[in-house]
Amino acid sequence: MKGGFIENLPRIYGLYTGGFIVFCLIMAVFEWMGMSSEVIGILFVAFTIVIYAGIGWLSRTMQVDAYYVAGREVPPVFNGMATAADWMSGASFVALAGGVYFGGHGYLAFVVGWTGGYVLVASLMAPYLRKFGCYTVPDFIGTRYGGNLARFIAVIVLVVASFTYVTAQINATGTIASRALGIPFEVGVWFGLLGILLCSMLGGMRAVTWTQVAQYIVLIIAYLVPVFWMSNKQGFGVIPHFGYGDAITKITELEPLLGLGTPGDAAFTAQLKAEGFKVAVLTTPHNGPAGTALSSWKFVTLAFCMMAGTASLPHILMRYFTTPTVKAARNSVGWSLFFIFLLYFTAPTLATLTKLQLLDPQLPTAIIGKAYEEVAALDWIQKWNEVKMLAINDTNGDGILQLNEFWMRRDIVVLATPEIAGLPYVISGLVAAGGMAAAMSTADGLLLAIANALSHDLYYKIIDPKADTKTRLIVARILLFVIGAAGAGVAMLQLTGILGAVAWAFCFACSGLFFPLVLGVWWKRANRPGAIAGMAGGFAAGSAYLYYVYTGGTPWIGIDHLRFGMIGMPVSLILMIVVSLATEEPDAETQAMVDATRIPKGDTILGSQH
Repeated sequence: MKGGFIENLPRIYGLYTGGFIVFCLIMAVFEWMGMSSEVIGILFVAFTIVIYAGIGWLSRTMQVDAYYVAGREVPPVFNGMATAADWMSGASFVALAGGVYFGGHGYLAFVVGWTGGYVLVASLMAPYLRKFGCYTVPDFIGTRYGGNLARFIAVIVLVVASFTYVTAQINATGTIASRALGIPFEVGVWFGLLGILLCSMLGGMRAVTWTQVAQYIVLIIAYLVPVFWMSNKQGFGVIPHFGYGDAITKITELEPLLGLGTPGDAAFTAQLKAEGFKVAVLTTPHNGPAGTALSSWKFVTLAFCMMAGTASLPHILMRYFTTPTVKAARNSVGWSLFFIFLLYFTAPTLATLTKLQLLDPQLPTAIIGKAYEEVAALDWIQKWNEVKMLAINDTNGDGILQLNEFWMRRDIVVLATPEIAGLPYVISGLVAAGGMAAAMSTADGLLLAIANALSHDLYYKIIDPKADTKTRLIVARILLFVIGAAGAGVAMLQLTGILGAVAWAFCFACSGLFFPLVLGVWWKRANRPGAIAGMAGGFAAGSAYLYYVYTGGTPWIGIDHLRFGMIGMPVSLILMIVVSLATEEPDAETQAMVDATRIPKGDTILGSQH
């Protein structure tokens, strides 16, 4: 190929996409020839992980600039794809459609908040942080406000938020690996972690960037294909996104007939818990009937927490440090939104069509209201039951499966959709590979954000400023391994659902970082004491409220454990303004630096200070 690697990116990833499609077709032929579903699942997951690990190996580096910010040479379109993969985590791919399936419109607050957050990123954050020229978010905080204490507090907030988020991604990899490979969830967690570390340890941000582009291609193909296939089978057209209203109408008619929403049988629930099923799911986006003031309030507050959290998450903001220019950073946000839109616009469609597959008695895939023995004999029911993700029990002994005798973990709705719809197993393998790509891509970015903050901002900037490049990168890689192992250990406990853990991460981030970041760019009067008070106070208030609600306290005005950012953010803003105004204003050099940050052209602020 003529030209360098960057110039040939379209051709390289075009060949990669074609190769992946050919692999899928080969797997389809193998299935037709009689290859078992277990082998197909293993080949899909193994093939994609080997490809990602190969990209990680080829992208290995010992250059600081390449390791931390991919050499600042990633074009906007490809940075948009990498950001979308970084963003569309296990929560988006694996759990979001499941949330809509079980909880309805309230879960769309996640979609509104997550996409709306990119408006804040584009208008308030990304171009200016890129102009600043930092490596990490605490790097901006530490340089803008000065002093090691501000930098240290930012590192703490980053680590807590990102670690909470990464446990959700490792949880998702464990869920996928346990079904695709036929192994226990606890083992699948460690298998997923191995793949994550192979992608990120050697090449840092450079390896993660090019791996995430490859992962986006896999995950978006895997998400769209089952929807198009189901829609065509159900008669809603090849592309159902604008015309599945009839499916919603039919579900609305079936729900009262089938008793949808009837509480599960207490004896069945107790039996599931005794057998080790994780029945309790804490992610409930809103309380009260739809259309009430409380429901609307809870929808808006959840969406706002997700928006502010999006604009505060270090692993997302880091992606815009990798572009060649400030203009490219802004363009990257637009491309990110486009690539994210493709999945989010599809999630409600997938949830609707999948629910119809199970409920509509006119479809051969329906199970509610069918003979219990017939349903129990289904292969997909048995396989998901073996890994404790699904269960049925004829508790009333009438021989008919009632809705409250069917339990399915909401995190498996997307993964189980191809089997529910009776699609070829090769589609299940494809979806498993897509889900693994989504979870791994986000976990890569999160682990890198944590390790880079600890190695650059804590170790290099505070503990050992004289450390050479080799030592800094060795420390970063050791931290990647240690943090990843800790995340896998916590993920095994399954303390909350995937969406619940993600909501916590967003609230931690916006409680401690949102206003220090925004005011750091847009308010010259913001100073070091104000930033310290804002970060520490907001993070502490939000965390304390989470503990209060999670341990049984009564939520204030409907602000539950998913929305504790609504407590942390106001505390952070008030403290930051009051303390900044009550103390000495920043020096002239700092104020000039803030002015220069908002000018799109010219050299970066930090230049070669790293």
